[in-house]
Amino acid sequence: MSTTHPRRRRALATVGAFAAATLVLGACTNGSGDDNDTSEAISKSNTDNDKSGDKVVIGFSAPAADHGWMGSISKSAIAQAKKYDDVDLKVAEGTNDVNLQISQVETFINDKVDAIVLLPFDGAAMTPVARKAMDAGITVINVDREFDSPFAARTTVLGDNYGMGVSAGTFVCDDAAGKKGLKVAEIAGIDSLPLTQERSKGFADALKSCGLKVDNRVAAEFTVESGERAASNLLQAAPKIDYLWNHDDDQGVGVLAAVKNAGRDEFTMIGGAGSANVMRDIKADNSVLKATVVYPSTQAADGIKLARLLVQGKSMSDLAEIEVPRQLKLSAPVVTKENVDTYLPSAFES
Repeated sequence: MSTTHPRRRRALATVGAFAAATLVLGACTNGSGDDNDTSEAISKSNTDNDKSGDKVVIGFSAPAADHGWMGSISKSAIAQAKKYDDVDLKVAEGTNDVNLQISQVETFINDKVDAIVLLPFDGAAMTPVARKAMDAGITVINVDREFDSPFAARTTVLGDNYGMGVSAGTFVCDDAAGKKGLKVAEIAGIDSLPLTQERSKGFADALKSCGLKVDNRVAAEFTVESGERAASNLLQAAPKIDYLWNHDDDQGVGVLAAVKNAGRDEFTMIGGAGSANVMRDIKADNSVLKATVVYPSTQAADGIKLARLLVQGKSMSDLAEIEVPRQLKLSAPVVTKENVDTYLPSAFES
């Protein structure tokens, strides 16, 4: 990984051929952009790093906002850019079309932006064009879904999917307080995705430490409809449950509907991702929901801050290291009634 300053590397780089891209760009320099539900959590660093510096042009691309968490990703990135008068954020229209997202990045390359913050729809498919941007001297920040090559990004910001499972399982173990024979159920997301597999493995590993296991498991698809369908099937198959972990709070809207329809309330439910809806239910303490595990929707906002630091040749002020780290893995804390007020301002709406 080269540590040469991006502006100097660009002078040596060969810019790729112009591509006709169907990119929709919105200049979101400070003072423009939509309001967002996580804006209370977006702030500067309160360090010398906040001092205005050289103008930094950042291109941002993410999948379509067809999910509460994904919508918050883009809104948080825009809100973060607005905090700095030296950041000019170019926002590409959210898309689940890999070819369109590739075209968006190629347009950023041709426009010679300073940095690209990219949450790829498909990390493997976006790796070649991200590598092309890096080769052109553009600082690439990879968010949430990893590229196939370490040379395709300067820094990667990740949530902790395995850690989510561990956090949920540890909550169950702590709450069970040594009781044996308790029935544990799990409603996963899309089973074919590595993130789902990692979450389930973390959950199983944590349960094993206190002698429990998953007795009933179904998979949904991160949507309200699939959550309700999967939960209905699970509740019919399991006449008694002590704990239920649902991987995703967006699909959890459907899960809770199924729980209500079935008239079930004998178990403790733990959510996943950390939506504001779920946190308000936890705070009200009037449903089976007693906790959720955070998967930060501010990852792209972190990407914006890191891109600015890297292009301006700054480092992270709270680290002794003089370079921005190559990878940041964010924590997966458990939110309960006791600490919900800490996390609610950064939560997204399902």
